[in-house]
Amino acid sequence: MQRLVLRHATRSLARAHLSTAPWTATAAALRSQTNNGAMQFRSFASHSDFSATPTKLNEDEMEAAIKEIKEDIAANRIVLFMKGEPRAPQCGFSARVIQILSEYGTKYIAYNVLADPMIRAGVKKISNWPTIPQLYVDGEFVGGCDIITELHQNGELKDVLAEKK
Repeated sequence: MQRLVLRHATRSLARAHLSTAPWTATAAALRSQTNNGAMQFRSFASHSDFSATPTKLNEDEMEAAIKEIKEDIAANRIVLFMKGEPRAPQCGFSARVIQILSEYGTKYIAYNVLADPMIRAGVKKISNWPTIPQLYVDGEFVGGCDIITELHQNGELKDVLAEKK
């Protein structure tokens, strides 16, 4: 009888825990067992950036986006492609680059790549660089967060950002 009461109490506690911790219920819902008893997890992405298979982009639209991106890079001295906006970055790496640029008082134009998958894919294709953020100065690709941070720490970023005469 004591064992039965203990099981019932444990189940009630687990049920209460699940109701207060939705991520636990989600993890349990995503778990399934294979034939050999091993646990397997399925992923349900809430955003296309996290999906296992990239969405197919129209080639004509991609070419138009790349042309527009190149024009914007040529028309503006400093261009940053980032996740989010300068006042509300949605990525720690983008936030770090914003912080570094603000230390120099640099004026730049920023594009939120999360707002348009064509911009996101196009800028990666232009630079042949797989990650965001990406910084362009005087029409040339400088790098992502790791390179910008290294240039900043070495004191070289000041020279890169200085206007050429």
